Amino acid sequence: MDLEARSLQPNVKAVLLAKLREYKSDLNNLKSEHKRLASANSNQAARDDLLESGMADAMSVSANQRGRLMMSTERLNESSDRIKESRRTMLETEELGVSILQDLH
Repeated sequence: MDLEARSLQPNVKAVLLAKLREYKSDLNNLKSEHKRLASANSNQAARDDLLESGMADAMSVSANQRGRLMMSTERLNESSDRIKESRRTMLETEELGVSILQDLH
């Protein structure tokens, strides 16, 4: 287009070259805006990837903690059951001891 405009008559040539410069300027502005937006999108995508991997790590840690918590709760319940059984045995033994002492007197 530039070569065609330069080959025209001087009065038309000046107008077309001015329009051509304006179009080139607009094109350069659009290219720079496109680069800026594409860069922002790629930065956002990279950020999302990092957050997703961080969330996956957090979820893994959370699952690990949940498993340990469940195991601890189960052990605590088993210990409580053993304490209840020991208390029951102790009360039975105490009753038996009281019964024997009464028989001896």
